[in-house]
Amino acid sequence: MDAPNQQTTCCIVGGGPAGIMLGYLLARGGVDVTVLEKHPDFFRDFRGDTVHPSTMEVLNELGLLDEFLKVPHQEVRTAGVIIGGTHLPVADFRHVPSACKFVALMPQWDFLNFLSSQAKKFPAFHLLMEHEATGLLEKNGRVTGVVAQNQGNEVRIGADLVVGCDGRHSITRPAAHLELTDFGVPIDVLWFRISRRPDDPAEVLGNVNYGRMLILINRGEYFQCGLMIAKGSYDEIQSRGLDEFRASIRRIAPYLRDRVNEITGWDQVKILTVQINRLPRWHRPGLLCIGDAAHAMSPAGGVGINLAIQDAVATANLLVRPLRERRVTQRDLEAVQRRRDFPAKVTQAVQRRAHNGMARIFRNPGPIEAPWQAKAITRIPGIHRALGYGIGMGVRPEHVRDTGQARQAESRKSARVVAGLGIASVAVLGFALWKSR
Repeated sequence: MDAPNQQTTCCIVGGGPAGIMLGYLLARGGVDVTVLEKHPDFFRDFRGDTVHPSTMEVLNELGLLDEFLKVPHQEVRTAGVIIGGTHLPVADFRHVPSACKFVALMPQWDFLNFLSSQAKKFPAFHLLMEHEATGLLEKNGRVTGVVAQNQGNEVRIGADLVVGCDGRHSITRPAAHLELTDFGVPIDVLWFRISRRPDDPAEVLGNVNYGRMLILINRGEYFQCGLMIAKGSYDEIQSRGLDEFRASIRRIAPYLRDRVNEITGWDQVKILTVQINRLPRWHRPGLLCIGDAAHAMSPAGGVGINLAIQDAVATANLLVRPLRERRVTQRDLEAVQRRRDFPAKVTQAVQRRAHNGMARIFRNPGPIEAPWQAKAITRIPGIHRALGYGIGMGVRPEHVRDTGQARQAESRKSARVVAGLGIASVAVLGFALWKSR
């Protein structure tokens, strides 16, 4: 195979949150790193826009938080759900052990522009836009680099380590012949916008009724709306026409009645095909996958970005020194998976239980009332704080090793406890929704 025409210590495929954060951390640690992003910019609508307290705590440890908070954003301190006509509080982020006791809503392109601008301050950081990975370089069974396309020209980048951060549609994963386990998901999500008024709910709000679940995310002047639908049913929904689609939103959220006419065509509605999958093995010699490339998450809880960021922090903590010394071993890559496999599995288990509850909703197309089980679980003392921690901080939150080591043992212990509470709570809420059929 032809020799590479560029060389780097670590080549990261994918300029999403995991890729840019890992690139920042490695360059900060003195590792020469090249990040490949296939698009000319970061602008993609209806991508994950929630930046959770766990991510902002990492930014705080890096000394970037004050500058980050200057980027326009909204702050969400609570989340709730309206089942039928009954409002039930779900999560309270105001008590999480973090510098920021809220979820920041910020377009992902703004977050990535901010983070990449900070990373470019390090001479060891190189971001190559419009470089689409198409394959891997290999020698004697070891991955030695990446083959990419840049404006029709082939580019070969040699590297001591390739890290796949290229999401659920990863090219590095199949190119490395890594086996993928798919768990199946009963829902898809339709994303669209509806204008917001000052007297509308400010919290992230779920609306459950008439066989549908509608999530409203406050984006200031508009709601980013996510309509949960049965997997594979979008064609049928389209065949019924826009009038029926708008009418279904009116039934679920009557306070949007006079605004649904803002949806004038199907081009305003984007479908997210939801996946939950995981690699049993995240690595092979010379290559590691993290984030959605290793464990695709559903949008439930908006935790995908933040789990990917935690993966990046753990990867940098474990690999900066071996990379700097040019001696990364298979054992080093195994250590990353051992560290992050547990959080991925627990989070996916919670999401799968939540999806089972959502799937039950689709079976009752008529009006519903909030079941007593849902009311009871949301009245348990401390449950809102526990769910706020579980969503906002996640399982085993990571800290930048040279600034946050003292917190790791405590965070690990509390994360396991809260994860258990989160699984139990979601299971009971799913059962309650099932009883509302």
